[in-house]
Amino acid sequence: MVTQVEKPVQVDKSVASAETKLYSPEEYLEMEVLSEERHEYRDGEIIPMTGGRPNHNQAAGNVYATLNFEFRGKPYQAFITDQRLWIPKKRLYTYPDVMVMQSPVELQPGRQDTVMNPLVIIEVLSNSTAEYDRQEKFRAYRTIPTFHEYLLIDQYSQHIEHYVKVGAKKWDFQEYDETDMVVKLGTIDLELAIADIYDKVSFEVEEIE
Repeated sequence: MVTQVEKPVQVDKSVASAETKLYSPEEYLEMEVLSEERHEYRDGEIIPMTGGRPNHNQAAGNVYATLNFEFRGKPYQAFITDQRLWIPKKRLYTYPDVMVMQSPVELQPGRQDTVMNPLVIIEVLSNSTAEYDRQEKFRAYRTIPTFHEYLLIDQYSQHIEHYVKVGAKKWDFQEYDETDMVVKLGTIDLELAIADIYDKVSFEVEEIE
């Protein structure tokens, strides 16, 4: 996931208040359409999201490119970074790094820019968001009826966490940390080679967050 600033943002610059301002989903969407930057909406709070670092963008791009190529002629679609997701049970609007959906894509009622039916979600971890991605955000994702697989990619070392839904409130977990290993995404019958995911990702770059 791209780096986030964890303090609530006052998007409306004209509003000055000592307390956190809460917005309705409709207010958030109106502001988000006009904003040059992306924001996450968390049950009334608006959180700014900054751009990812080169390692983050490379890993996410590698996964998206593989998925997009493999989905030719298949009933799946891959989306990257800028596609907004609505999770009604948690009142959360967010932008996963990569999502896979089965066609036809389910849109939020009344919207043409927000999806609701991911099968697979992939996040590239950063130091500032890793805990959020593993815990609170994963809990929100698990409320999505179609959601069955979750992949967390470490951008600082060769390490991937893979969660697969195997029953109601039951998830299997597996780790991958060897170059010759392959991640098997059973939900969409596709394999991702670790070597391909980390192609051109440099672990020698010092990351400060």
